[in-house]
Amino acid sequence: MVEKTIQIENISLTEFLGVQNQNIKAVATAFPTSKIISRGSAIHIKGNPTDVIKINQVILKLIDHFNEFGLLSADTVKHYLNEGELAPKMPSSEEVLIYGTRGNLIKAKTINQQKLVNLCKENDLVFAIGPAGTGKTYISVALAVKALKNKEVKKIIITRPAVEAGENLGFLPGDLREKIDPYLRPVYDALDDMVPAEKLKYYEENRIIEIAPLAYMRGRTLNNAFILLDEAQNTTPMQIKMFLTRMGPNSKVIVTGDTTQIDLPENQKSGLIEAIDILQAIKDIGFIQLSGHDVIRHRIVKDIITAYDKSDRKKNG
Repeated sequence: MVEKTIQIENISLTEFLGVQNQNIKAVATAFPTSKIISRGSAIHIKGNPTDVIKINQVILKLIDHFNEFGLLSADTVKHYLNEGELAPKMPSSEEVLIYGTRGNLIKAKTINQQKLVNLCKENDLVFAIGPAGTGKTYISVALAVKALKNKEVKKIIITRPAVEAGENLGFLPGDLREKIDPYLRPVYDALDDMVPAEKLKYYEENRIIEIAPLAYMRGRTLNNAFILLDEAQNTTPMQIKMFLTRMGPNSKVIVTGDTTQIDLPENQKSGLIEAIDILQAIKDIGFIQLSGHDVIRHRIVKDIITAYDKSDRKKNG
């Protein structure tokens, strides 16, 4: 009899093992002369050498599958256990960006969203402009997570200007993280859909994924990173210039914003609008304008955006 221990790191044990450990029990049933015990963050295998080697291979394949697709079903386990039978085929279209934490496919859903994906492949700096609900932030975060998973970059940096949306929030209690979280909540919501909670915690603790206010970018050079500036319409000209000049070797940058929702003081010009005007002629910078047709929230949101657009056109003569 030999023993082998496999450490399970940075993935949800509950989801990996299945309801009432059904996934690992299925593996144990396939090897009745061996013992497989899950304890803490480790799986302990005890049995004859041949079985232990096979069990180890199966479990490692299951871990790889879970890391790639974020889901492990009983059927998937059976496929891996059936020697010589291929694992269940998952959609492998280039359209799929990543598989979410619940196994859902995350991909571009509109023509302009696909254009954003294509522009990011072709350019190291992309400006994605459009109204709320067009998926510009969500797709950008997905592209960043994909680049990290594929080891194209070493880290993800996501930043936003901390500007109140027409409301005076006053003093915010807590430490720095608790103060800035309300401004960065939409980014966390996207990451929660794409990265398992344990792995996200690991990434943040090790500064592989960094989420911070724009002011904290000053003085840095961002190398080997995928960088996202969200809500860029609320930057000043000096802020966005400072941000864009942080870009280092082997880095990609996506700047997203909605020029119809500027929360700066009336006498303050938006840095995003100025940057688009100044940088338009530079080669290797991509620009994409999303519209109400790209809205993937509730169907009524498209009508709301259209109504406000009509109202703005009337006001502007």
